[in-house]
Amino acid sequence: MPKCPYVELAVVHNEKICGYLLSGAHPSGRYKAAFFSALGFRTHEWRVFAEALINLAQKEEAFETQTEFGKKYRIEGNLLAPDGRAPLIRSIWIYDERQNELRLSTAYPLKQRIENEGA
Repeated sequence: MPKCPYVELAVVHNEKICGYLLSGAHPSGRYKAAFFSALGFRTHEWRVFAEALINLAQKEEAFETQTEFGKKYRIEGNLLAPDGRAPLIRSIWIYDERQNELRLSTAYPLKQRIENEGA
């Protein structure tokens, strides 16, 4: 599989990290927050997490799907964490034509890589 064609436009917004992926108060994000916080990611240094996610997107293969919201990309790989570990995660990115950006939608841990699973 090829790399994501829009990876040079990848952005991770503060709200996605602080209000969701690292938020212990978010209804669905709190489970992700427990995982990512245990790896050393912190809201006050949210850019470290954003950069790690973008770096992962730049080096791994992308699995494309077309949705009603546009092109969606599933990218899986080992995320380099502040504590030195590199767990396998899945990240989902959406290409927003209006904003001309590849925006992170979500990220979560995987137990093993699943090559043929739909995005």
